[in-house]
Amino acid sequence: MRVPLWLAAGAALLGTIGCSGLGSESNAQTAPHKAAVPPLQPVVPTELPPPHTPAEYAAHDASYPFYMPMRGLRRPANRFFVKCDASQAAGREVYQGNDVAALYGRAEGGMEFVYEARDRAGRPCVYPFAPNLPDITGNLDGTQYMFRSSIPGERVTFRTGDQWAVLRMRALDMGRARIHFELRDIELDFPGAVQPMGALHLETYGGAPPGLFTAVLRRARIFGGKNAIFAPGGETMIYAEDSEIMGNVGGNADQEHSTYINGTLVSHFRNVRWQGQQGWRDIASGHQLKDKAYLRIYENVTVSNAPGLGSPSAMPLIDASSFGFTWSNNLRIERVQPYQPPREALVDLRSEILYGNPQHYPWPVIATSDWRMPAVPLSALDKVYLSVFFNTDVRSFRNEPYVFALRPWGRGFEPGTATIAGEGLTLKSEQRTVSLAFGTRGTFGKVYSADGWTYANPQLADDMLWVADRDAFIRHALGLIGR
Repeated sequence: MRVPLWLAAGAALLGTIGCSGLGSESNAQTAPHKAAVPPLQPVVPTELPPPHTPAEYAAHDASYPFYMPMRGLRRPANRFFVKCDASQAAGREVYQGNDVAALYGRAEGGMEFVYEARDRAGRPCVYPFAPNLPDITGNLDGTQYMFRSSIPGERVTFRTGDQWAVLRMRALDMGRARIHFELRDIELDFPGAVQPMGALHLETYGGAPPGLFTAVLRRARIFGGKNAIFAPGGETMIYAEDSEIMGNVGGNADQEHSTYINGTLVSHFRNVRWQGQQGWRDIASGHQLKDKAYLRIYENVTVSNAPGLGSPSAMPLIDASSFGFTWSNNLRIERVQPYQPPREALVDLRSEILYGNPQHYPWPVIATSDWRMPAVPLSALDKVYLSVFFNTDVRSFRNEPYVFALRPWGRGFEPGTATIAGEGLTLKSEQRTVSLAFGTRGTFGKVYSADGWTYANPQLADDMLWVADRDAFIRHALGLIGR
């Protein structure tokens, strides 16, 4: 498989990261604890052995996160098999059997595309174009849109320099429908795609409960677009595993990111690596992962500012919201030296804009007279917006001042907008959000900045230990909004 030059350069730059010494776990809001007591550890279900054969991959791919309701989905009405060698010769999809042309550009009832995994020489197939998908029409409820390799576990590649290259899932009027998208064993390599919002663009806006759009990515590699992955806000759950997000090629370097997830319900990533955000010498540039989901789950995730095009980004590597919930275990942060002075936070939990539907949030996201933090905030973790980070590993070219920042809240909204006014002018007692970190290690001075209700390695009462249980944490967060 071809390795882009920018990716090799990024890997080389990572070799220059300094790893001398461990950062302290101290913080102005660190809760008292006995030094002999090890940090709280997460509780996660036992993982099955990794698959090795096509049959094992297929069995693995039939499982889904417990919180995704998969009942009621119909088998796609339109199923297509795309041939490798003939498609390479034609420069477009050549089908075996059913031809998508018979749909006259519009498809109803769902679609499944199976791409031949190998060419006649037995090599992984490289399709010299982007997938060409019909418009979606008709009743969307229960429909599925599947894109996969013909051999589970063997990746096929779509590679083109077309400036409009994109894999777009477009269902604009989802309403109360249940819709599912899946991408398995596929690489999107679109180095010239400066036009689409994302190389993978999950363009399903809005919706209303119980309507739900779920997107599952397995063993994917994605590069190109203004954001390699872009998802607008809505009744959307995104789950990705065993994948690489390799960066964007957009031209507005300060506003585009390797991945941009707007106000969705869930973003859940397992064994995923981000790097390759396009940087500029004179602009701080975007983030590797800009994630404004209501619930965010990160497991064995690596986020690096090793560059794609241009210089490394100087921005925080993860830009998330302080509203909602975050649960993270084994997050690895890698920062190489940018041309600009880097922004201080590595993980920035921000509060200046409400991205999601207000109905996604059980409590206000601005300071109100109805809330004052209890005298013992660690006794009220079930009543606040909460982020919990286990076993974060930081590797940076410098000793970072701190790893996490929990930004202060505002008092209201700018008229007619989702922008929050008066940020930083509130009392700490008015802010209904807490962040906890356990077992943070690496090149940094403090775990947290001086903002907000933050605790490094706190001792929790027995009735608050549920925060360490991944599934209990997910049930708590989604249960608050009836999901």
